[in-house]
Amino acid sequence: MHAKIHSFAHAIADHPVEILPNVPETLQHLASRHHLIMMTKGAFAEQSGKVERSGLKEYFSAVEIVPEKDEQVYRSVVSKYELSNDTTWMIGNSPKSDINPALAAGLNAVFVPHGDTWVLEHDEIAVPDPPNRLLTVESFRNVTGTFLAIS
Repeated sequence: MHAKIHSFAHAIADHPVEILPNVPETLQHLASRHHLIMMTKGAFAEQSGKVERSGLKEYFSAVEIVPEKDEQVYRSVVSKYELSNDTTWMIGNSPKSDINPALAAGLNAVFVPHGDTWVLEHDEIAVPDPPNRLLTVESFRNVTGTFLAIS
C-alpha cells in the first residue's frame, strides 16, 4: 500500500503543468516591458517543481512561493522588491487569493476569470479604493492590450 501511495505522489509531482492558451506569448511580451514577479501559494517543493516544469520561469525576475496569499503577504512582497503601489498590478484568476488581497494591500489588479478556478478560491470581487484600479479581461492574452491602454 505504501508503495502504491508513493507512486501516486510521484505521478502527481511529475505531471506536466497545463498552460492556458497564449500565456507564454503574453508573458514574453509583458516581460520585455515590465518587471514580472510570480507569486504562487502552496508547499515549496511542489510549487517550485511546477514552476520549473511550466517553462515559464524565464519570464519572471523573481518567484515567490508563499503558504497563503493574503494582504500582509502582498505588502511584504511590495516592500521586499521596493515596488510602488500605484504602478504595481496583480494579475490573477482567484478573487480570494489574487484580486481581493492585492486590492486590500493597495495594489491594482487585473482579474482574468477562468472556468476551472478551484471553488475554494471563489469570492465576491472587492471594489478598489481610489486611486487603485481593477480591470477584468476575458482571457490572459487580453492583458497585453490592457497594459497598452493604461500605459
